[in-house]
Amino acid sequence: MDPAADLAQRREAQLDELFALLSIPSVSTDPQHAPDVRRAATHLSDFMRKVGLEHVALHETEGHPVVYGDWLHAPGGPTVLVYGHYDVQPADPLALWQSPPFEPTVRDGRIYARGATDDKGQMMMHLFVAQALIARGELRVNLRFLIEGEEEIGSVHLASFVASHKSLLAADYVIVSDSPMLRAGVPAICLGLRGLTALEFSLRTAGHDLHSGNFGGAVPNAAHELARIISGLHAPDGSVAVAGFYDGVKELSPDERSAFDRLDFSDAEFLAQAGALALVGESGRTTLERVWSRPTLEVNGMWSGFLGEGRKTVVPAVAEAKITCRLVPNQDPAAVAEAVAAHLRRSAPPWAELDVRIGAGDPAFLAPPHHPALAAARAALREAYGKDPDEIRMGGSIPVVTTFRSELGLPTLLMGFGLPDENLHAPNEHFSLDNFARGMLALWHFYQA
Repeated sequence: MDPAADLAQRREAQLDELFALLSIPSVSTDPQHAPDVRRAATHLSDFMRKVGLEHVALHETEGHPVVYGDWLHAPGGPTVLVYGHYDVQPADPLALWQSPPFEPTVRDGRIYARGATDDKGQMMMHLFVAQALIARGELRVNLRFLIEGEEEIGSVHLASFVASHKSLLAADYVIVSDSPMLRAGVPAICLGLRGLTALEFSLRTAGHDLHSGNFGGAVPNAAHELARIISGLHAPDGSVAVAGFYDGVKELSPDERSAFDRLDFSDAEFLAQAGALALVGESGRTTLERVWSRPTLEVNGMWSGFLGEGRKTVVPAVAEAKITCRLVPNQDPAAVAEAVAAHLRRSAPPWAELDVRIGAGDPAFLAPPHHPALAAARAALREAYGKDPDEIRMGGSIPVVTTFRSELGLPTLLMGFGLPDENLHAPNEHFSLDNFARGMLALWHFYQA
């Protein structure tokens, strides 16, 4: 039986198993769901044993457990470390879901559920392919599976786990399916990720909120000052107006720029996916340059004063904001965060109290362009989809990729099967059944190559 027929014969059982995992609300950001996160880990480990993996175990961390299992019976073959995550984002706002987020539903050739594409659906594809190949006695590589439960909260305990389990995770390279395809019907290999650094700050202008009739117009308003500071973070041309922000940032090479230009990318489709009305950003840059190869500074949230219904006539005493910066190669997350913090301190008036808090950061990632795993992935995707894969980058970050590089010295292959419009982190998240099927066929050929 050929691979496609074998996988098709297993499809009903695969979907039943996937739906059982999708039904568990493993929301790692919410402490109330901690029992559900553990239940998902236990469910996953039970299935890994059914697959035929060995040494399956839940490894405890200071947070949610890491699930591990391996199959090491391909002497002389390479060892692949398969990474994924079983935790999911919150489902809010629930009212916008067309079907309950933890009751998987198939509509119009798509699986609708929280975690369908990010990352339970894509992660389980690897296990389903391993199950089929082990059953047939045809698996030609050694596999180690590392599935975590804290990706959606920044993989806060994974780096220490990896550092203390290097022999357990010894491999030749890592594969991750948690990245997108650029367009439907055309597979993709992701060659780069942007890094990330984060800050929060608060500005205090008085000891408490004040009556706007008695004090308004005569004392500082924290909300006004926050807006002024934030408006100064960018220059009129869309660039970031922070001294030192672009230190080390390189322009794309002619070959890289040509590779971007060859992709079938539409600004109009990008706008439609975003639901936005216009494109903005650094002037003189294409959209793909802005989201793949240029650093950014975004205000993620800002608040001050009275936020309830109705009116409360106050002069706010405190205003706060959260900022994240997406980074590109040669930028140091700590240095960028300190440059932004210094800019905030210079911008704050001397009579205000400014408190800046710098969070964790991760550097950007570029895949080694000539690794054998890339050649195998290109051939496997071509076999499954009948088309050469797009070679893309991703504007987001996957922190564990830099952990694998720094702690294990391993390159990572990013071969994902999601689509940009599948609403990951949003209501009505879904995953294409076509990519579920063809993606598994690609993974089959990849592991055999």
